[in-house]
Amino acid sequence: MNKKLYMISLGCSKNLVDSEVMLGLLEKDGYAVTQEPEDAGLLLVNTCGFIGSAVKEAIDEILELSRFKKDDPTKKLVVTGCLVQRYGTELEKELPEVDLFIGTNGFHTIVDQLYGKKVPVPLAHSLEQTPFLMDSSMPRKVSTPSHRAYMKITEGCINRCSYCLIPDIRGKLRSRTIADLTTEAKRLNAEGVKELTLVAQDLLAYGIDLEKQTNPIVLLKQLLAETDIPWIRLLYLHPARVNEELLHLMAANPRLVPYLDIPFQHVSDHILRLMNRPNTQAQLIELTQSIRRILPLAALRTTMMVGFPGETENDITEMTDFLQKHHFEHLGVFAYANEEGCKAASLPDQITEEIKEARLRKIMELQADISFTALQKYVGGVEQVLVEGLSRESDLLLEGRTRYQAPDIDGCVYITRGTVEPGALVDVTITEAHTYDLVGEIKETG
Repeated sequence: MNKKLYMISLGCSKNLVDSEVMLGLLEKDGYAVTQEPEDAGLLLVNTCGFIGSAVKEAIDEILELSRFKKDDPTKKLVVTGCLVQRYGTELEKELPEVDLFIGTNGFHTIVDQLYGKKVPVPLAHSLEQTPFLMDSSMPRKVSTPSHRAYMKITEGCINRCSYCLIPDIRGKLRSRTIADLTTEAKRLNAEGVKELTLVAQDLLAYGIDLEKQTNPIVLLKQLLAETDIPWIRLLYLHPARVNEELLHLMAANPRLVPYLDIPFQHVSDHILRLMNRPNTQAQLIELTQSIRRILPLAALRTTMMVGFPGETENDITEMTDFLQKHHFEHLGVFAYANEEGCKAASLPDQITEEIKEARLRKIMELQADISFTALQKYVGGVEQVLVEGLSRESDLLLEGRTRYQAPDIDGCVYITRGTVEPGALVDVTITEAHTYDLVGEIKETG
């Protein structure tokens, strides 16, 4: 049997953790990863199915890998993840070239399902399995560079935003215990991780489903006490749950990096109501001001959605005014798209694609100027940088990130002078600032 594995992991960092668990299970069973699909006996795609563009990307990848199965029918093509959970048995009809589909609640049984060690369960039934929650006892093959890792602290979501399918796909909130998360964090610490990024659909909902003494503050204090990981990063924070206790904890503990990713989605009160978001613009302003007061050096990131049903030019003006006044260091902008099964898809006053794209460009152009201005404050100063390795732009440069730049979503620091191994934390003198990236030189010592 060919025990070489070629894997594609799509979507978010939370999905990547699921992929890493599958890699760990398959590696334990004797599989070895190959970078060439033609060499693999197992072709595996862990999919995202959150929005239409992600669905298209997943289908394209599956069809591309199916070509290798045509050339060699002994290969197994396996599709897992959110796409399977969302579309279920429809996929079996549409993609007969796939040997095995596994939803979000069954990926931990991939080895048994591959070899038929258990009685096969029809996909329709397997999608209704008890919602799964990983724990630290499961094998996990970290696929990020060895100096950084993600740790998923919850599964599912208790929010019911009118545009989002995650609660239907991933289920209700399930939190891991503090003891279990501490065990995993200590293991990653021992393996040399310098940056641990805690991820969840709604990080600050952690523990709501558990006993009262389990909450994000207690968890963070435990991780600080039980590990010496230099950087602990938090993704993503629902604006309704960011409080001053968390901000003061971050201010008092530099290892909790001063970076807050808080998806606002919009600032117009009537659009926020239609989105079923619990905040008002006044509350978002108050929150932003609290963060700037308690964590004046923090980098703030948010996301904004344009083109939501019922959105007017006045709503966009409110958004531009808000962004010009409050200056987020990082901003993600995306155009709303109807998703079957979401309440928002049936709302009146749908916006045309042309108007959505125009509004998207307007916000992105505004943010480019804001970002460029915000980055100028670092020029001439010295920032600690976690070095990733050779730059993706040129082998003549190193590349890294400050505490104010999250992996895979923000800009980076291009290092033009100095040599150091990937994973090193070094002081870098910042010499230039571009729209989203910084340039610097490793500070000489002695």
